[in-house]
Amino acid sequence: MSRILVTGSTDGLGRAAADALLSAGHDVVVHARNRERAASLDALADRGAHLVVGDFTQRDAVRGIAAELNDAEPLDAVIHNAGVWSGRAVIPVNIVAPYLLTALLRGPRRLVYLSSSSHFDGRPSLAGVDWRGRSAGSYADSKLFVTTLAAAVARLRPALLSNAVDPGWVPTRMGGPNAPDDLELGHQTQEWLASSDEPEALTSGGYWYHRRRLQPHRAVHDEAFQDRLLQRLAEETGTTL
Repeated sequence: MSRILVTGSTDGLGRAAADALLSAGHDVVVHARNRERAASLDALADRGAHLVVGDFTQRDAVRGIAAELNDAEPLDAVIHNAGVWSGRAVIPVNIVAPYLLTALLRGPRRLVYLSSSSHFDGRPSLAGVDWRGRSAGSYADSKLFVTTLAAAVARLRPALLSNAVDPGWVPTRMGGPNAPDDLELGHQTQEWLASSDEPEALTSGGYWYHRRRLQPHRAVHDEAFQDRLLQRLAEETGTTL
C-alpha cells in the first residue's frame, strides 16, 4: 500500500484516479480547491480518503497544503493532476503550483505530472510569461513547462521517479462530452506510474501516453531550457527546487 496525493480530484481524471487507487487498497489524499468543491469528495472520504483543501491560484494556499502534508504521514507519490484549460489561472495552477509542491513536499519518491499533446504547441521561451496570472495564460506553454519540470526533476533528483503523462483528450468537464479518447485509459497510466512495481513503471524521465513511452517536444530534455525554467520559477516564488 502506498500513500498517494492526487491533486484536483473533485472530478474528471483526478477523481477517477483517486477512486481507482482507493479500490486498489492505497491510502489516498484527495484535494479540492475550496470547501464547497470538497463536498463532492464525501463519498471518497467515507471510503477512507484524506482531504486537503486549497486554491492553487494562491501560492500561500499551496504552501499551506505542503505544510499540512509534511506534518502528516509521509507521502509515497504525488499525481499532479490539477489543471485548467483557459484564463488567468492557467500558469499559476498548471506549472507554479506543481513546482511549489515539488520543492516543498518531503518524502514522495514518485512524481507524476499531467501533460498534454498540446505541449507540442508550446513555446520554449520564458519571455513575457505572467507567472502570477494577472492575464490569461497559454495552456500549451503551461503543459510544455510542466513536462519540462518532470524531466528536470528526473535529472536532478535521480533517487526519485519523475514522469509526465498525456492522458489523451478525454470526455471530462475540461475535455468536453465529445472528446474522442478513452476516459479509463486516460487515468490508468498515472496510477500505474504512482504505484506499480512493474519494471517499466520504475523508470524516470518519461513522457507517457496510455502506458507507452513517447518522445516529447525536443525542448523538454534540453538541459539549458530546464535550468532556465527552474531558475525563473525559483526567482518568481522565492523557493528553490
